[in-house]
Amino acid sequence: MVLVGLMSKISQLHPRAESLRVREKLVKALKSNIVVPEGLTAHGRGEAFDYILGEKTTVQARRAIEAAVAMLLSAQRPVISVNGNAAALAPKFIVRLAGAVGAKIEVSLFHASRKREIAIASWLRKNGAKEILGVDKKFSARIDEIQSNRMKVDRRGIFVADVVLVQVEDGDRTEALKSRGKRVIAIDLNPMSRTAQAADVSIVDNIVRTLPLMAEHAEHRPRGRQKLNKIIRNFDNNINLKETYTHMREKLWKLSK
Repeated sequence: MVLVGLMSKISQLHPRAESLRVREKLVKALKSNIVVPEGLTAHGRGEAFDYILGEKTTVQARRAIEAAVAMLLSAQRPVISVNGNAAALAPKFIVRLAGAVGAKIEVSLFHASRKREIAIASWLRKNGAKEILGVDKKFSARIDEIQSNRMKVDRRGIFVADVVLVQVEDGDRTEALKSRGKRVIAIDLNPMSRTAQAADVSIVDNIVRTLPLMAEHAEHRPRGRQKLNKIIRNFDNNINLKETYTHMREKLWKLSK
């Protein structure tokens, strides 16, 4: 299974070149069983919010990234949950981030199939991952509070994790993980989603920008326990989300004039 190169007809001069390249990656991943059609819908919904954000990583998102990296570094059993879209768009940065914070990588899918799990695991390995959880049935466990295919988790990973990074996930899983005492970091372009509302740290940004920034930040962040705890303690997710709403409102207000 190989994802072939991007279409050469996308000109660097095109004003939507980056967006077109991202879409092309998703289409090719769809043909390789990594992404499902519903994933294209999810991306389109997120891209609409990205327009309002200005298609840039905001100050609020950078603040959340700093807190998220500190939380991952301070965790004892951090896990990065990977869905099809994330695997298609930023596999190398998922692997880099996992290595920098000592996290396990676990495939976790809403629209799950054995074929997709194997395809995603294979693609992540091609991009440098050594161990992928969530694909070996003998380690399968359940989180009964979750009412979807994501109830199936790896007992070496999400089941015992203390911090879980999720990407464009469903709110009921975030709530279920938190009910079990886990801290959840969410990357979600929709700040009004149940996921963003329930998470401990909500990064309202596009994963193609966020994951590279997180990996770079984690690789250069001092590991001092006191410094990490101070960053986490000083971060307030509710306040940060409110400031994100303000940023979006001001952007819309400027456009309306």
